[in-house]
Amino acid sequence: MTAIIGAGLDRVDAPLKVTGSAHYPNDFAYPGMAHAALVRATVAAGRIRAIDTSAAEAAPGVLTVITHRTAPQLERGPMTLLGPSPPAPLQDDRVLHHGQHVAIVVADSAEQARHAATLVRVEYETAKALLDLDDPRAEIVTDPWGLDTERGDVAAGFATADVVLEGTYSTPDNTNNPLGLMSTIALWQGDSLTVHDSTQWPHNVRTSLARIFKIPESGVRVLAPYVGGGFGAGLRMWPHVILTVLAAREAGRPVKLVLTRPEMFTSVGHRPYSVMHITIGATRDGDLVAIDADGVSSVAMEDDDYEPVSLCAATSYACPNVRTRDRQVRLNIPCPGSMRAPAEGQGNFALESALDELAHDLGMDPLELRLRNLAEVDPLSGLPWSSNALRECYQVGAEWFGWSRRNPEIGSMREGRWLVGYGLAAVSYPAYQVPCQARASLHRDGSAFVRSAATDIGTGTYTVMTQLAAESLGLDVARVRFDLGDSDMPYAPQAGGSGLTGALGNAVHLACRRLIGEFLDLVRDEADSPLRGAGLGEVTVSEGRLHLAGAPEQGEAYTDILARHGLEELSADGRSTPPQPEELGMAVAGAFGAKFVEVRIDPDLGLLRVARVVSAIDGGRILNGKTATSQIIGGTVGGISQAMFEDTATDPETGRIANATFGDYLIPVNADVPDLDVIFVGEPDRATPIGTKGVGEVGLVGVAAAIANAVHHATGRRLRSLPITIDQLML
Repeated sequence: MTAIIGAGLDRVDAPLKVTGSAHYPNDFAYPGMAHAALVRATVAAGRIRAIDTSAAEAAPGVLTVITHRTAPQLERGPMTLLGPSPPAPLQDDRVLHHGQHVAIVVADSAEQARHAATLVRVEYETAKALLDLDDPRAEIVTDPWGLDTERGDVAAGFATADVVLEGTYSTPDNTNNPLGLMSTIALWQGDSLTVHDSTQWPHNVRTSLARIFKIPESGVRVLAPYVGGGFGAGLRMWPHVILTVLAAREAGRPVKLVLTRPEMFTSVGHRPYSVMHITIGATRDGDLVAIDADGVSSVAMEDDDYEPVSLCAATSYACPNVRTRDRQVRLNIPCPGSMRAPAEGQGNFALESALDELAHDLGMDPLELRLRNLAEVDPLSGLPWSSNALRECYQVGAEWFGWSRRNPEIGSMREGRWLVGYGLAAVSYPAYQVPCQARASLHRDGSAFVRSAATDIGTGTYTVMTQLAAESLGLDVARVRFDLGDSDMPYAPQAGGSGLTGALGNAVHLACRRLIGEFLDLVRDEADSPLRGAGLGEVTVSEGRLHLAGAPEQGEAYTDILARHGLEELSADGRSTPPQPEELGMAVAGAFGAKFVEVRIDPDLGLLRVARVVSAIDGGRILNGKTATSQIIGGTVGGISQAMFEDTATDPETGRIANATFGDYLIPVNADVPDLDVIFVGEPDRATPIGTKGVGEVGLVGVAAAIANAVHHATGRRLRSLPITIDQLML
């Protein structure tokens, strides 16, 4: 049987998507369904002095208008794997950020709801908003997650340094902006609740809604079979979901809410503004002797966000003396949240830019400096890695890119009138895996059905899990159906943190192995079965049959075993658990990589063009070369966007986001993105049965730093803040 794992199998869900048959949350409808629209605050701080809903309530088709004066008391959602839930909406008269939901209008049609929302009149008692990280009035949260680190003696390390590099690097607010507008449909049937939601984590929505509305979890069903992207925006259960459920209960009808594009900028998180001050000391030979990193990022007034931007400085290189510190500053801004490669996306820009500056000061090739300080063991624990092919990433990537052609002299490389620059950055993303469950069933007709309550936000989960189940059960891919996106299915964690493929894949693998074990149990004592008494380690599977290893003729088909025992199907559950370093004797490795970039710059016009990007990635065992490559390509485009385009602009006086449309918020188009080369290196990771690592985030990490480093090589200009704009490059 031809190997299924690793093959670049086309997406199994592609036919549904290209024919418009894949149902996203926004595509569902119920008889009598009403529609909702939000009313948002037009000030960034203060209180609601008065709110008049009479005109809205009298408008055609309006069913109800809910404000803080009419909403019931709702408790905050539960603590989750990603931190606290956002605060419940409409609980008092305070305004904490511009765009905050201050009312929800429900009407017969979406147009009627939107019109009525414009009729709600709100008077505010305004206060001076906190909008600047440096505002002395702002509350500072130190070591928010207990992840500050210190090893060795940093002061003593700097005392031995021949060269010390110091710099401050900043990254702006970025907004996730998946193309599909996030939507929610809520339907109450007595005390039972059904929700269609643009979520990356159905079980979290179920648990949160059950807590908030005080109903059993068994009475809540959350459906998200297809989600139009997320990039982290769907990892939390945001207040608009609560409002939709509340509106459906108050109206006594199903209610649908679709966020507008401007509402996406204030309702579902964003990458926070971050600043990292870093000092690096090294010997003249390029050995790192000390690193000191302080990270500061913005956070909302009464919310939390996991963004330890400085932590990468403690985990990326073999340096004996390292100190990292993180702080958050509470501001009157919409709640930040995870955006593809949270924390690493910001921290890596600072660290890898600083390494490049250090290499220049030392007169050393930036690649040589990184190779010299490669962390052969985990810097935090001292344990050997479960896998680490970063050295191979450097070597293979450099050869593919042609790094040896780089002239180290600043501004020395040209093509016609264009300045040419080469830049690189090292890449890593921490391992993340949490418990997950899956169920596998084999039917009398020889087909398999495998399921788990995960989501597929375009990463290819449907496809790779179908491949994994097919190979584990010895079936053709066409005989396997994998399903997800339903909270009634076995528990699955979020599609985020580059952790779902590992957690879910291991659960699917175990479910399939246990299912094979169930079949062996059925025939264990059958005298006429060629599999009598065989254990899991003694059999293999192929072409829908179980047979003794090395003896294909000594076996029988799943279908024959089921028929003989009068069974229509047989099922088994699998549960994966995170690997524990202390049990493995190894540090669980995330993905590693190296990014090589060539840029062209017009010295008169300040135009910056990315000409080439080579990504050499250690992603462990690659389940599907096509979808994994697509993930790295997508992440690389996101990195180009972070480096050159994205900047969520907030008015410093009012707190209003000034560019909250695709007409004003810049993202790259096809003409901005060159052909992108992706090379996978390394071996299956030793920490888990299937040997995978997540590659969703690692594609973005490092791109911005590599571009900035290439810009310096071309122009001599060291740009320490993103995005890189034309005015910064006018020579």
